Amino acid sequence: MSTISRRAMLSAAAATAALGAVTACSSGSGPASDAKGSGDGGSGGGSGKPSAPAVKATPIGDGSTSDTGAQPGQPKPEKLGPGERPPQFVVFSWDGAGGTDDGQFPRFLKLAEEHKASMTFFLSGIYALPKGKSSLYHPPKHSVGASDIPYLSDGAVKNTLKLVTQAWLAGHEIGTHFNGHFCSSRPDGNGVNKWSPEDWESEIEQAVSFVTQWRTNTGFTDVDPLPFDYRKELIGGRTPCLEGQQALLPTAAKLGWKYDASSPGGQQIWPQKVQGGKIWDFPLQGIPFPGHGFQVLSMDYNILANQSSGSTKGDPGKYDEWRDQAKGAYLAGFNRAYTTNRAPFFIGNHFEQWNGGIYMDAVEETLKAIAGKPEVRLVSFRQLVEWLEVQDESTLRKLRTLGVGKEPAGGWESFLGSAG
Repeated sequence: MSTISRRAMLSAAAATAALGAVTACSSGSGPASDAKGSGDGGSGGGSGKPSAPAVKATPIGDGSTSDTGAQPGQPKPEKLGPGERPPQFVVFSWDGAGGTDDGQFPRFLKLAEEHKASMTFFLSGIYALPKGKSSLYHPPKHSVGASDIPYLSDGAVKNTLKLVTQAWLAGHEIGTHFNGHFCSSRPDGNGVNKWSPEDWESEIEQAVSFVTQWRTNTGFTDVDPLPFDYRKELIGGRTPCLEGQQALLPTAAKLGWKYDASSPGGQQIWPQKVQGGKIWDFPLQGIPFPGHGFQVLSMDYNILANQSSGSTKGDPGKYDEWRDQAKGAYLAGFNRAYTTNRAPFFIGNHFEQWNGGIYMDAVEETLKAIAGKPEVRLVSFRQLVEWLEVQDESTLRKLRTLGVGKEPAGGWESFLGSAG
């Protein structure tokens, strides 16, 4: 059985850097290139939605994508009333989002359906480009076809397309994780941290073209078109290894993006806009790390880096302990926000079997533990943007005055009573 494998080993320097008080480097690879698609959207259930659009679709371009109308399952954002306590937003997001046969993508689609959750899936553009067509990718500052994540087999590309369709129809957001995943920890140091705004524009255009022209690039005739216009749907992404944001932001603003989720080492406070007030900054956040006096970044890989020194195959005898510690970190971060300033909580993930799959289990257990709590909303980044943008700016300014773990003085009714 093929599984998703990002990078079996990190360089010693990268592993050491990942052990800081708040680590900031994700591993940055993707599904194995020999993975095979299941043909039906993967084993393990799913959202229950059909793989093909249930309404009339208007083809776009070469028919790789289509217009099926407004995305299903989207909540209507509502403005907070005077003195009203804000909801506790939680965003579960996934880097890479490839459809290989280990069943992780459909596993979490099914979990989301069961708990009425929306998520953000950051799709790597080359996951719509079979290995045999790698020469179509011209990465900035690298040779043609180069990539630090493997290309997928034809079967896995087909399965990815089907699962992305299923996810969108179930109300989830499809963002981008760009393409080649070049990190600064490469032996030659030639990572995305050295890219210019023009490099990012080229990378994004290629990622979009691979998704919107997969039919031409693959020749597949047995896969339905994606049921959305990706150029309109794409409003944000997360960079490889959380690097290169400064140069990306001007391009993101130029393209009309609404947010970026690439910033490392953020705090659990209410978000604000950057790049001249054009882009919402949604960073991964430092959260309490059980058993330690420092915080860990709210991403599976960063927890791993502090548990098994960057090894994705650590001591099996510690798996149960590490699983509980990961879950404990997520819940501690959630509870700190939920019981105090209600800052949106962001959790980053990869479809992986690192350390025996314990991080997948920790994420599932965390989602189950918080889903039914009052005023908790499990949303995508897109849905969070839409909520933020209907609020009065005076309300958001007041919310941003609340520090990490700080409750509003006098309670919410008094604190927001005059806002707006």
